[in-house]
Amino acid sequence: MAYVEGRTIHDADSHIVEAPDFLDNYLEQPWRDKVRDAGFYGRYGSLIITTEELRRQHDDAKFRAGRAEKIMTRKNYNALGSWRGRDRAEALDYLGFASQLVFPTLSLKINNLEHGDDPELTYAAARAVNRAMVDFCSADRRLLPACYVPLQDFARAQATAREAISIGARGLVIPSRCPRGHSPSHIGLDPVWARAEEAGVPILFHVGGGGQLTPPDFLINGLPPIPDWHGGDGDLRSLDYVAIPYPPMRCLATMIFDGVLDRFARLKFGVIEQGASWLPGWMRTMDGAHLAFYKNEQRLQKMSLRPSEFVIRQVRVTPYASEDAGWIIANSHEHICMFSSDYPHIEGGRNPVKRFDTALAGTAQAARQRFYCDNFVDLMGAAAIAGLH
Repeated sequence: MAYVEGRTIHDADSHIVEAPDFLDNYLEQPWRDKVRDAGFYGRYGSLIITTEELRRQHDDAKFRAGRAEKIMTRKNYNALGSWRGRDRAEALDYLGFASQLVFPTLSLKINNLEHGDDPELTYAAARAVNRAMVDFCSADRRLLPACYVPLQDFARAQATAREAISIGARGLVIPSRCPRGHSPSHIGLDPVWARAEEAGVPILFHVGGGGQLTPPDFLINGLPPIPDWHGGDGDLRSLDYVAIPYPPMRCLATMIFDGVLDRFARLKFGVIEQGASWLPGWMRTMDGAHLAFYKNEQRLQKMSLRPSEFVIRQVRVTPYASEDAGWIIANSHEHICMFSSDYPHIEGGRNPVKRFDTALAGTAQAARQRFYCDNFVDLMGAAAIAGLH
């Protein structure tokens, strides 16, 4: 029996938890040592792991005997399909999701390279990660790879987006942290958006792409040290959790105000694993800014829609299972929110469908259908998931 049966549910957030050798077959020779020295792989929270250990565990007969029964209780490296593509295809059979949008975990640290002084290194790492992501997801067409496009350099960003799409990317992840020296809305990046729009591939923001969430001085409070959250996407504290949506809120607002969503009206954007309780207030705040500054800013005068209307048309967001998804939908719009499991991370919990069903108990059936299925289809494009029901 699968976790989900008799329903079509698309999963807008799942992950690879990369093994230490994740990039070994994909890194170009001149960059191998430098990327390895960056220390992306082999450590997850406080856990240090080797690929040999993972292989022994996941090939063990006792482990495999419980793989279906424990599909939602084993997490991170213990989860079936967390690090090996052929196992992930089997895991999807037990999960029962019609498809999964698949993100890296440790590889999102490329964002740190992007704010360094070596763009060649940044883009070499991105190319390797993207090739590895596509290869992992090639095990099953239900697995939809999200590939990373650094915005550090205009020409390199365009080339990286073009290559990622050509090898099979189903989404392009960009940082919500502002690049050094230019805005993410800069017209020099228009070829990236044009290529994505032409290919029907969405632009994605994911937690981890916003840089440092809490400046360290905030944690010097004269009290005992604040414990980290170990075992998730890295070290995470309660203050970090509060700050998670700020970078995508600002980045997307910049792109809306500067006309990116106007110029590329068919391009979709996803805000993934960054909650959604902020969504209603953010939409209203942008509309308020548009009204207040309309007379003084020509860019606002050129907008064909109010900011909130661009969000309804082009932006899709994943609430956390711990949030009141029904309230969020009621106070934003039924076209925006999507289901996500965060598999195999522990943050997604052991029964996200039940938690979302409870939160959506008073929500109209049409909106529930949009949440579990239709909004994801709209984000990804019907062609990407044709026949996946």
